[in-house]
Amino acid sequence: MTRPGRACYGHGMSDASATLLDRLAIDDQLTRYCRAIDTGEWDVLDTIFTPDALLDYTSSGGLRGKFPEIKAWLQQVLPLFAIRQHFVTNREVDVSGDVATSRAYLYNPMGTRSPEGNVTLFFTGGTYHDRWLRTPHGWRITQRIEVEHWRQGR
Repeated sequence: MTRPGRACYGHGMSDASATLLDRLAIDDQLTRYCRAIDTGEWDVLDTIFTPDALLDYTSSGGLRGKFPEIKAWLQQVLPLFAIRQHFVTNREVDVSGDVATSRAYLYNPMGTRSPEGNVTLFFTGGTYHDRWLRTPHGWRITQRIEVEHWRQGR
C-alpha cells in the first residue's frame, strides 16, 4: 500500500522502498545546504527551505526568524569568513507521509585569512533539528533549530 503523497513513485512500490527514497531525498537536501552555505550559492537555499520556514540560529549567536530574513542575514554575515566547511553527519530521519523530522550532527570549521595568508580558525559542533514538508518541488525544511553544543577557538 502506498502512503499519501507518494504517487510520484509509481504503483507497486513498497512502503519501505518509498521511505528509503524519501530519506535519500532529505539527505540530499542536507548536503545541498552545506554546499550552498560554504560556496555562497544563496539562491540554492530557496530550494531547501519553504518561504515561510522558521529558522533559529540563536544558540550560536545568530538570529531567529522567517526564511527570507535569515537568508539575507546569512548572505551578509557568512562572507566575513573566507573559510567555511560545514559537515552534516549522523542523520536520523523519520518520515510520516508528507511530513518528516530529522536530527543531524553538525561540525563547522570556519575562519579568516589575513592578507599575508595566515589562517585563523574556529570550530563549532552541534545538531540541526528540522521539520520537513513534501511539496510539489520535493522535500523542504519548514523549521530548523540549530543547537550549538560546543565551540573551540575565536
